[in-house]
Amino acid sequence: MTYFRAKIEQMNIHEYQAKDILKSFGVQVQSGIVADNPDKALSAAKELNKETGTSWYVIKAQIHAGGRGKGKVRETSSNGVVLAKSLEEVPAKVKAIIGGTLVTHQTGEDGKTVNKVLIAEDVYYPGESEPKEYYLSILLDRAKGCNVIMASTEGGMDIEEVAEKTPDKIIKEWIDPALGLQGFQSRKIAFALGLEGNAFKEMVKFVFSLYKAYEATDSSMFEINPVLKTSDNKILAVDAKVNLDDNAIYRHKDLAELRDLSEEDPAEIEAGQSGLSYVKLDGNVGCMVNGAGLAMATMDIIKLSGGEPANFLDVGGGANAETVEAGFRIILKDPNVKAILINIFGGIVRCDRVANGVVEAYKKIGNIDIPIIVRLQGTNAEEGAKIIEESGLKVTSAIVLKDAAAKVKEVLA
Repeated sequence: MTYFRAKIEQMNIHEYQAKDILKSFGVQVQSGIVADNPDKALSAAKELNKETGTSWYVIKAQIHAGGRGKGKVRETSSNGVVLAKSLEEVPAKVKAIIGGTLVTHQTGEDGKTVNKVLIAEDVYYPGESEPKEYYLSILLDRAKGCNVIMASTEGGMDIEEVAEKTPDKIIKEWIDPALGLQGFQSRKIAFALGLEGNAFKEMVKFVFSLYKAYEATDSSMFEINPVLKTSDNKILAVDAKVNLDDNAIYRHKDLAELRDLSEEDPAEIEAGQSGLSYVKLDGNVGCMVNGAGLAMATMDIIKLSGGEPANFLDVGGGANAETVEAGFRIILKDPNVKAILINIFGGIVRCDRVANGVVEAYKKIGNIDIPIIVRLQGTNAEEGAKIIEESGLKVTSAIVLKDAAAKVKEVLA
């Protein structure tokens, strides 16, 4: 259930937005300016040249997905992250990315439309030593009930492979929530990364500032990959992925304004507006349930019956005609759905009320040509089943979960 909970309860933001947050807490970041067309990108590059003296520019597609450096823009075959070695190169390279569909290992084949790019300074300049990339992240360890800082000397685009094949290269430091991050822990991380001198001092400050930003923003995850030790021993965040906790966003109105709806699934947006928790999946059986735990059990039942869940949809404890109708409409927008299983436990809400909601919603929507199985259990379950059976609609009722699974298997056969 962790994956679904994380997906429902987080708000993603763009790299340039994440860097603005980090910078406000004293985290050193790679300088950059966002642009949404080639002309603005050229102006941004000129401004960066004045501010930082850089003459090479890193152009980064801004989408809510990782793997941009290896990803390809479908229409132009440009990578999602490219280097312009002069001002003159900037407009053409931006034009090859803006408006295109960037496909990475995280977007899937559909990819994501690039509406903005970040024009950033080149920080891999020559100097007294070779630049070195590290990995650093902060997230909640639910099993231990505390935050954990993870770091590695193997920063860069292939960190997932490092974690899978050489987990011993991932350093972990757990933070006692009653004490917060301690000085010795930041030093321990810097030592473990093999740093010394000014780079060591900068990393200690970097970790402290990063943790402060993580806690102050009520985030669910910070991932800096790579953290760069420059050739002159500065420590910078070259990339930044920040997930904000939806449950705490009401405390941060300024952060709520960073939400980019164009990056989110339209069905998930619609569900949120109706007070529903929805995650689209790739299966063929839509499910509508009240309660996250029951939803996970329902998805297991669907798989055991030979189907695949098409979504996670929790209507909450106060299911009524309006929420049921909204759930129906969202599920029916998925062309892969071949059946719908509604699984309601009548604790807070009465089953007969839900049954009436199903009947009303069915009549209101009309032209539903796929099988619907409604399993009701709990308060007034028998009355609810009777309402379904006497409605005259193409809705099958069940009380025992095993029966509901059998009916799903039957309609998929």
